Amino acid sequence: MLYTLVRLLFDLLTLLVLAHVVISWVPSARYHPLSMWVMRVTEPMLRPFRVMVRVGCYGALDFAPFILLLLLAIARGLVLPLLRGL
Repeated sequence: MLYTLVRLLFDLLTLLVLAHVVISWVPSARYHPLSMWVMRVTEPMLRPFRVMVRVGCYGALDFAPFILLLLLAIARGLVLPLLRGL
């Protein structure tokens, strides 16, 4: 039960970050209520990575979602096997 709940949470966070990326590519989509909710939920998770990446100044590319997705995948790979053993 706990394993399934945590796995769903990782899946949901991943989907929200991917939705954030797609929404950022379509400027007119940013004003839809669902898009605004996705941005509001994901922005606090992305902000720390934007600060770190901004130091390197990579132009207009935003690597924060990639970094967050990578960390989510690593955390998922570490946490889920531990929960499966319970």
